[in-house]
Amino acid sequence: MEKLRAKVTRWPYGLVSVLAALSSFGAYTCMYAFRKAYAAGTFTGQQYFHIDYKVWLVIAQIIGYTLSKFYGIKFIAELKPGQRAKSILVLIGIAWLALLCFAIVPAPYNIIFLFINGFPLGLIWGLVFSYLEGRKSTEFMAAVLSISLIFASGFVKTIARTLMSSFHISEFQMPFLTGALFVLPLLLFVFCLELIPPPTADDIQLRTKRLPMDAAERKDFLIRFLPGIILTLIIYVLLTIMRDVRDNFEVEIWASLGVKNNAIFTQIDSIISVVVLVAMSLLILVKQNLKAFSIIHFMIIGGCIIIGVGTVLFSLKLIDPMTWMTLAGLGLYFGYVPYNAVFFERLLASYHYKGNVGFLIYVADSMGYLGSVSILLIKEIGRPNISWGTFFQQSVMTVAIVGGACAILSLLYFLHIARKQKYGYKNVDISIL
Repeated sequence: MEKLRAKVTRWPYGLVSVLAALSSFGAYTCMYAFRKAYAAGTFTGQQYFHIDYKVWLVIAQIIGYTLSKFYGIKFIAELKPGQRAKSILVLIGIAWLALLCFAIVPAPYNIIFLFINGFPLGLIWGLVFSYLEGRKSTEFMAAVLSISLIFASGFVKTIARTLMSSFHISEFQMPFLTGALFVLPLLLFVFCLELIPPPTADDIQLRTKRLPMDAAERKDFLIRFLPGIILTLIIYVLLTIMRDVRDNFEVEIWASLGVKNNAIFTQIDSIISVVVLVAMSLLILVKQNLKAFSIIHFMIIGGCIIIGVGTVLFSLKLIDPMTWMTLAGLGLYFGYVPYNAVFFERLLASYHYKGNVGFLIYVADSMGYLGSVSILLIKEIGRPNISWGTFFQQSVMTVAIVGGACAILSLLYFLHIARKQKYGYKNVDISIL
């Protein structure tokens, strides 16, 4: 391994970045096969305590996923590079074993295995992203990685529904067998991630050295930027809730819109993936960190506008369901992806704070998925008769309005901090203020 990594170190910087980008994209896409395949099933006709069985599955997995995000605040922040590959494989292995138990144990007793499945998978993003952060090409690599958040969901659902329709595999066996198709690709992509050399001296000079953070350092950072962090969490919670509803109940949303097509998931998400990838990748051209941080805010604000305008046009019957779902998905991911990829990366770089992005992502994720669980329960208990399509349509308008307003306030706050503290680092351009 060391000899191979040494050879990769001598490659041109751009080629190493491409390797890192494709490897991270592949690894996280493989993880989705173990996490989201079950969502391709509908599990119709099953209810327990007046709550739909599939909702129980979603809630169980998200609770596990949410708890892992809280645990990940410490785990990812203190992670040492040599532990990453082993951790990824062990955690996904546990999740796959849980899917096997889900297939064997009858309902409703198998619900617990979706909880077990969710907990280890919640740590994978931070592990994969840790290979990419703190580099001058992080935007490009993170953009490619983040496309897996969009592409993988539809891709995995298409494969899962094909297994059920073409090979007559049951909804309970389908998640485990879908994961089985991705075991070998996962091993290959994790191996490639391990070949990526550490950040160069130029990377460190431009983006600040990335270090583990202990509890005191994490607390100090949160206190230092508390108002901005609170605004960020509000936006991120809203985006996570709607992104999760779209992700977990996309089959039901399309059905309520009168569309039943196994390929629709990949078609829509592929369009969104390309647009978001191009937009995110262009940030690599912006060398001044504070300016890039501001542009990222405008992307998030723009995403909220796209959601709002698209939903209003659909409500007025001026656009068809496919156009609306494309615009709603595009707007959601225009806001959601930056937080998972480059928002915190540029925040640390703008203020030359020595820490790591994983800690910040997991603070946001822990709150986001907690909100997602809460909304699922509120919907099922408080409004059980409303369709997922109607619920999604009504709720995304809240994201558009509240999220857009908070993003504007967040931008003003961070620019105010930059002006007030007058950071004198050469890569912070105060003139944009």
